[in-house]
Amino acid sequence: MPEHRPSGDDGPPLRADAQRNRARILNAAETVFAELGANASTEEVARRAGVAIGTVFRHFPTKNDLLAAIMKQLLARLVAEAGELNGPAGLFEFFERLVAQAAEKRSVVELLARAGMDLRLPDAVGRLEQALGGLLAQAQASGTVRPEVALPEVMALLISVCQGALHGGWEEGLQKRTLGVIFAGLRPAAG
Repeated sequence: MPEHRPSGDDGPPLRADAQRNRARILNAAETVFAELGANASTEEVARRAGVAIGTVFRHFPTKNDLLAAIMKQLLARLVAEAGELNGPAGLFEFFERLVAQAAEKRSVVELLARAGMDLRLPDAVGRLEQALGGLLAQAQASGTVRPEVALPEVMALLISVCQGALHGGWEEGLQKRTLGVIFAGLRPAAG
């Protein structure tokens, strides 16, 4: 009996073995592109996934399709992480986690931006914005974030600080100091 594709994917349901191959390809591709850059070969992805190149192309007809799938997977992970957090400090903790991840490794997001690939993933980005909006609302309801702070500002801050950490390879002290400045701006004025 065929199993369904992971949520967010189009097309007919995949067999269990095809789902496993797809997952192995995505995991290998994320590693390969992070290590070797966006110009890495799909042959290397196939080799590391332990599948034939034809299997890669059956799942992802072009390299852009593969990169878009990686982006969807990364965004889904971020949404899941945001969903695990809650309460007054959830938004701040999400910032800390993301900046630490950006500082410690090159991400496929950065590689895609450098390669000039324009992958439109409005649904996946929308789910991330919705998750962050929930964290922002919780923080504002608890009084840890000023009420006038809006989601576009939070997204702009998050993207900017992650790009800085990613490109600068920020050490832990710089991460903490930079986030301290951002968090001070988000918190209500002491009065």
